[in-house]
Parts: sequence; structure tokens; C-alpha cells
Amino acid sequence: TCWGPFDQFDNLDKHTQWGIDFLERYAKFVKERLDIEQNYAKQLRNLVKKYCPKRSKEEEPRFTSCLSFYSVLNELNDYAGQREVVAEEMAHKVYGELMRYSQDIKAERKHHLQEGRKAQQHLDQCWKQMDNSKRKFERECKEAEKSQITYDRLDNDINATKSEVEKAKAQFYLRTHMADESKNEYAAQLQNFNAEQWKHFNNAVPHIFKNLQDMDDRRTVKLGETYRSFAEAERRVIPIVSKCLEGMVSAAKAVDMRRDSAIVVESFKSGFEPPGDFPFEDFSQNLSRSGSDGTISNTPKGDRERDRDGNKLWLFGKKPKSPSSFPPPPPSSSSSRPRSTSHIFPPPRFSTDLVSHYLSEIKTTVPRIPQNLRLLGRGAPSLEDFSHLPPEQRRKRLQQRIDELGKELQKEMDQRDALNKMKDVYEKNPQMGDPSSLQPKISETICNMEKLRSEIHKNEGSYTDDTSQEHHTPQLRTSPPKPGQPNPELHEFDDEFDDDDPLPVLGHCKALYSFDGQNEGTLVMAEDEVLYIIEEDKGDGWTRARKQGGEEGYVPTSYVEITMERNSKGAVTYI
Repeated sequence: TCWGPFDQFDNLDKHTQWGIDFLERYAKFVKERLDIEQNYAKQLRNLVKKYCPKRSKEEEPRFTSCLSFYSVLNELNDYAGQREVVAEEMAHKVYGELMRYSQDIKAERKHHLQEGRKAQQHLDQCWKQMDNSKRKFERECKEAEKSQITYDRLDNDINATKSEVEKAKAQFYLRTHMADESKNEYAAQLQNFNAEQWKHFNNAVPHIFKNLQDMDDRRTVKLGETYRSFAEAERRVIPIVSKCLEGMVSAAKAVDMRRDSAIVVESFKSGFEPPGDFPFEDFSQNLSRSGSDGTISNTPKGDRERDRDGNKLWLFGKKPKSPSSFPPPPPSSSSSRPRSTSHIFPPPRFSTDLVSHYLSEIKTTVPRIPQNLRLLGRGAPSLEDFSHLPPEQRRKRLQQRIDELGKELQKEMDQRDALNKMKDVYEKNPQMGDPSSLQPKISETICNMEKLRSEIHKNEGSYTDDTSQEHHTPQLRTSPPKPGQPNPELHEFDDEFDDDDPLPVLGHCKALYSFDGQNEGTLVMAEDEVLYIIEEDKGDGWTRARKQGGEEGYVPTSYVEITMERNSKGAVTYI
């Protein structure tokens, strides 16, 4: 089928232009796609270069895991080369072809549209000539009718002279002749216009529309071919990419842990025999064993004094070089008690491990008593109310302090639980230590917990008071802040800046000084800047304002000249 109707020339012009724009848009997509491929390949090569540095033959790794890793890097480098091939194929066979075809189709479309406009202009010219001959024929007929009427009037007038009658008759014949010539010319022009119009709508316009249709069809076919070329560029490299991936899998299978272990053994074996056992030397034969003295072992006092320099007490002096912690076994009366109360050897090993576990738990999980608790113990004030900050920052700092105190409280609770567990062990195994020796530490921990709870309660009270003051009468400030300095006694800010309904405008103000607004909730303003007042000063030296762009915040009252609206509280000016 052929395009039509013939009065849709402008619509076809727009459609063909849209087709060219779509083709160029797809070309732009291909360009961005191949840029991604090029950047991806470049980044892969840089990555391979980074992790595969140059080395001498003596420094080459011998482990199968290292050799396999470098094989993976080589395969990845080949894979990056295939991504470059994809980008090159897309650049030449897709993007380049699209750009060349776009230039050709633009020139062809321009030629066809010019032919269409020329044909339309020729038809318009023929119609204009025909219309002019028609108007001339109409005028000549009217003049002939007037001359005929004049001639008939003079011919019937008895007072008219013969010369006048003859003159009117000649004029009548002349006008009649001119009308006949205009009629013949109009008929000829009309016949010519009809012939040209038939040629225009039956030959010229269909031919032009057919050329435009063929051009658009070729554009559609070209898009389909480039779509296929786009996919073929990716498909051609799939076999090589698969080989690269297979090489990576083969490198992974080549990892041999036994071979690597053998290399390590061969490299570091010394041939020395292991040392023999040390004999046990008993120095406690001359010591009295009258019971527990509150320590965790029967080590002599002199040895205990030598082991107090930052080290824990163990059954045979300092802690041996063994794993720092052991899983605590459940206490059992059959395994934890010695067979004889006068035996000189220490208790079974698992009981020592149990004590070691609890001591390690106390040392590693519980820090020293924080400095603020020591100040509380001495009666020094530790509650900092952060009154120099705006309310929003003050609430955040108070909440942060509450969280820190909560963590310290949890640590104290963990220490208490660990001490109670050790006390239970001492009660079940008296030879390991005196349970009463742990009671002072437990009492100190409980006291610290109570102080922390009191500290948390005070901070929570300050946080609640600060929140409630925002919606009640604020505290009066002693003096207004000076220009360039924040108010040291600021206690009230309205932090609800995200309300759905904006606050009404109460007036406007003019900035007397510039304000940097470094604190949270404040508003930056420049000198002589005009702002809207949305909340008056409540006695704390701050006024809530809104910029013309919609940004809201607080500014110092002494920094601005305020004028209230009459419909709110009267025309009152504060300076």
C-alpha cells in the first residue's frame, strides 16, 4: 500500500523526522554501551596489573594456590581483551554504520521534501494564473454589460445626436470583444490548471510519498540489522569467554593443599629433636597447710608478692603460655574436691581452668571504673546539662550521655554476674579460695551500679525537662546576646521544622548584622536581608524566622529589626 492521503504532507514530514531522531537516539545508546565496555576492559586490565607485579625467577611463588591465582589473573586479562573486541565490533559495525546511514537518510529526506514543495508551488502558481484570468473575465463582462446599457439608452433617446449613438455603439462592440478574449483566456488557464492538478495528485505527490515510504522502510530495516549486529558482537566472543572461565575453573582445581603443606615442611624443617620434660620441684614441703588464706592457690606468700606486678595468680605462679581462655566445665563435687585435704599437689586441672575463665572474663569484659563514677564517689558534680547548646543539640548530647551510661551499667552488671559465679565456685570448692574475699568487690560493683542508675535518672530528667520546656513558658535570659556571640543561656528551640502545615507569618524583620548560623536549628542570614517572622521571642533571645525561599530557623533577636503585622498583634517595632 502507498502512503496517503495527499493532504498529509506535513504529517509525513514530522513522521520521517521522528524516524531519524529515533535512529540517532539508538546510535547514542550504542555509543554509551561501547564506552561502558571499554571502561570495563580498562579497569580489568588495571586490576590484573595491580595484583600481578613483576618478580624475579627466585621470587616466583611455588605454592599451588599462588600459581592458580596468577593463572586466574591471566585468564581475566584475556577476558578483558574479549570485552575490548566487543567494544570495537560495536563501534565499527553498529555505531559507525548508524551514523553514516543517518547522514545519508537526512540528505535523501531533504531532497524528497524539496521536490514535494516544488510540486506544490507549481500547482499554486497555476491556480493563481487561472484565478487571475477568471477575475479578468468577470471584470470585462461587467464592463460590456455597462456599455450595452449605455448604448441602448442613447439609441432610444430622441435627443441624442448621431455621433453620440455611434460612439456608444463602438464602445459596446469593443467591450464585447474584450470580454470574449478574456473568456477564451480564462478557459485556457482553467484547462491548464486542471491538467496540472491531475498530474500533481496522480503523479507527482504519489511519487514523492512513495520515495518517502521507501526511505522510511529502509530505515526500519537498517535498525533491525543493527540490532542483530549488536547481539552478534556479543555472541562472537562467547566461545573465547567460555574458555577463559574454563581456565579459571581448571586453575581452581589445580590447588593442592598437600603439595603446599609439603613445600612449607620442606622449607622450614630444622632436624632438631624436641626438648624433654622438666621435672617437678616441690618447695612447699616445709609449709603449713592450715586452710585457705583467701587466695586461689597454696602458693607461698613470697611468691604471691612477686606475682602482683600486673599478673593474675595461678596454681604454679604466673599464667603459663597457653590459650588465654578455656570453656568452663560444670562444677562437680566428684571432680572438684581433692582426695585428701593434706595432699601437697594442686587440685585437678579443670577447676583451675574454671577459675582462669572467670578471672579472664572479669579482666577482658569489664573495664576499670569510669572517671565519672570516681567523681561521684568523691561527691564532685558529674552532671553536665549542656545548657550552652540549642535545645536540639542539647537533647542529642543528653541522649548520647544516657546511652554511654547505659553501656557502663551493663558492664558493671556483667562484672557482678562474673563475681557471683566465682563466688559459687569458691563455695563448692573451698580449697580454691575464700568466698568472703570476693564480697567487697561485689559490694563495690553493686554500689557503682546504683550510682550509674542515679546518673541515668538525672540525665533522663534533664532530657524530659528540656523537651517539656519547648512547649511551655521558657526561662528568661539575663541579657540579650551580643552581635557575633551565641546566647549562653539558650533553653528553648522549636525543632518541629517538618510540619505539614507551615506556621503563619506574624511579621517581618530586617537583619542588622550577618549571622553564620553554625549551631543546629539556627538560620544563616546576611546583613540587610529581609525575613518573615513566624514565631516571636519567648524570652530566650531567639526569634524563629523564615526566608523567602522557605528555609526556617532561629536568629538572635538583637540581630534583627522586627515589625509585626497589624492583623496579628499591631504594628510594633522591636530594635
